[in-house]
Amino acid sequence: MNFILRKISLLIFMMLFANYSTAQETAPEKFEQGVKYYSSGSYKEAAQIWTNIYDTGYRSASLNYNIANAYFKLEDIPQAILFYERAYMLDPVNEDINYNLQIARTLIVDRFQEIPELFFVRWYNLVSLLLSSNVWAIAGISAFVLCLLFLSLYIFSSRYIYKVTGFWLALLFLIVSGSSVLLSQRNKSQVFDSHKAIIFSPVISGKSSPDDSGTDLFVLHEGTKVSIEDEVGEWYEIRLSDGNKGWIPSNGLKII
Repeated sequence: MNFILRKISLLIFMMLFANYSTAQETAPEKFEQGVKYYSSGSYKEAAQIWTNIYDTGYRSASLNYNIANAYFKLEDIPQAILFYERAYMLDPVNEDINYNLQIARTLIVDRFQEIPELFFVRWYNLVSLLLSSNVWAIAGISAFVLCLLFLSLYIFSSRYIYKVTGFWLALLFLIVSGSSVLLSQRNKSQVFDSHKAIIFSPVISGKSSPDDSGTDLFVLHEGTKVSIEDEVGEWYEIRLSDGNKGWIPSNGLKII
């Protein structure tokens, strides 16, 4: 019975791996097909193909940037800003992404004074995006293994020079391991759990409580970027770039 279950599990794994490989192999082909549509002025078809690639779980700044450009051509500004923001999270130093994002932002109604991000937080985010979350995790595990090896050298070696070398190298790789794990978590939080969102309702009110009977605190329009602070049922507590908070229905926004 256990043998049969193992066979079934192996078969399911192979099928999933085959489907994943096929998706990865066809993504470049679909992307190029979208490029042809975009070049010919068929922006709706290009956006559809590229969005389908995104929906498979594939992530890249280039893909998000092209999706945003297609929606911008279609004058769908909220969707354009959403994907420009997603592209920006993956490649925050890209000048084209930054420029087009700023252009798209000029077309929205709301204007808020933003609280500037602390410089060391910005640099921390930039460093975490240099490698993918998985690569940072592998680097952390590798560094921890090296830490254990040099720790063994420190413990079991009888020569003083080897003990000193083993101790300091073990400490160094322990720091590298911990830093890599933290950067992996930071990368994942930025790419997949950003807690940022774009308003998609043409007009929506921020409430004082998570229900329709709450007092209206402010009015937002489509395309505005907000931060998600909390969730209660079908309501999100959001924070604006100027620090104000309020509750809006979850169907009024899309997560970046």
